[in-house]
Parts: sequence; C-alpha cells; structure tokens
Amino acid sequence: MDFSYPISYDWTTDEIVDVIAFYEAVEQAYDKGIERDHLMSVYRRFKEIVPGKAEERNLANEYEELSGFSAYQTIKKAKSLESGDRVKM
Repeated sequence: MDFSYPISYDWTTDEIVDVIAFYEAVEQAYDKGIERDHLMSVYRRFKEIVPGKAEERNLANEYEELSGFSAYQTIKKAKSLESGDRVKM
C-alpha cells in the first residue's frame, strides 16, 4: 500500500503490529475475502487496544480516508454472517 496506517505512538510495538494486522485483514476482505472467524479474532484484539468507541471511530475514519477501505462496513458485514463464512466486500 502507498499510505501509512493510522496508529498511536502510545501503543507498544506488539500493539502496533496487532492493529496493523486488523487493517490488513480489512484489506484482505476487500481483495479476496477472509474467514469471518479470523477477522473477528483480529478485531477483538484491536478492541482490546482501542476500547473506546470515539477513538475506534476516529481511527476507522482516518484509515478509510487513507485507504478507501471501510473497517466499519467490513465488521458490520462480518457480524451479520455465521461462523465459518467468508467476508468478501
């Protein structure tokens, strides 16, 4: 990708790696699809790092502006699917 991921400098290196894994999972949903359970797993880890709704919304909006991929719509679709399904945006 030709853009920088939105991150916080307050996060540890491991947290940054995990947040980037979430962003990459969203990209994979747009590219070729991703297993719902894997996406939800990386999203749960993202929520451990970013528990607040306002911060999550700000990061998601910044990510969408930079990448064109909607983390919100991807997670919304994943929540509507069953375990074992693939999320394809």
